[in-house]
Amino acid sequence: MNIVVCIKQVPETTDVKIDPKTNTLIREGVASIINPFDTYAIEEGVRLKEKFGGKVTVLTMGPPQAAEALREAISVGADEGILVSDRAFAGSDTWVTSYTLAKAIEKLGSVDIILCGKQASDGDTAQVGPGISTHLDIPQVTYVKKIEEIKDETARVERMVEEGFEIIEVPIPCLMTVVKEINEPRLPSLKGKMKARKAEIATWTVNDLDVNKAQLGLDGSPTKVVKIFTPPPRKGGQMLKGEADEIAGVLVDLLKSEL
Repeated sequence: MNIVVCIKQVPETTDVKIDPKTNTLIREGVASIINPFDTYAIEEGVRLKEKFGGKVTVLTMGPPQAAEALREAISVGADEGILVSDRAFAGSDTWVTSYTLAKAIEKLGSVDIILCGKQASDGDTAQVGPGISTHLDIPQVTYVKKIEEIKDETARVERMVEEGFEIIEVPIPCLMTVVKEINEPRLPSLKGKMKARKAEIATWTVNDLDVNKAQLGLDGSPTKVVKIFTPPPRKGGQMLKGEADEIAGVLVDLLKSEL
């Protein structure tokens, strides 16, 4: 089974900095970690390999420093890491990011299952995973909490919803985004750390992918961040005391006064 796990390196702190010219995150020189939700996707990919055999390839798009995230993935059981990195990709929105990653997956050849974390902690859009499946024209299941069975080119999974969960059968190849309830990520072993240290991380540039260069990076992104600002502080409220009927009347009058 060929498994691809798409991960993202995100700022380790919430104190992020924005480039005033492009309105995008400044990532160079910022301490970073693997997006927490992606660690569950890596673990699930390794578990599938251990159960069914095959190979786990971890893929990320980002600056050169993102190679460290790939080494961390290798240290916990992934077989290889591929970094998609080029200045031509800088400033990509979620649609262009998913397009670029899809083209990298196409270059890998035959793939059975693509795993992603449900969303990234820095953007919280949950759009890249579904975007990849759209570009590849394969089925997707989001918010997967358990992969129950893989048999006869079909996967049966539990998908988390607000009221509980759904059981869905999906043909393979497919893409899944996973939630933290799916597993408990393992810690790297000494052997895994040594393997990761020696691993050669392949770097693919824009010239290595079959892409339309006009659809890449900031200029090719259909969405733009027009303005970034800090919202004004909220005004202090007031505590209403008394019987419920009395409070209800006062509350209605306060709400009317705000209209």
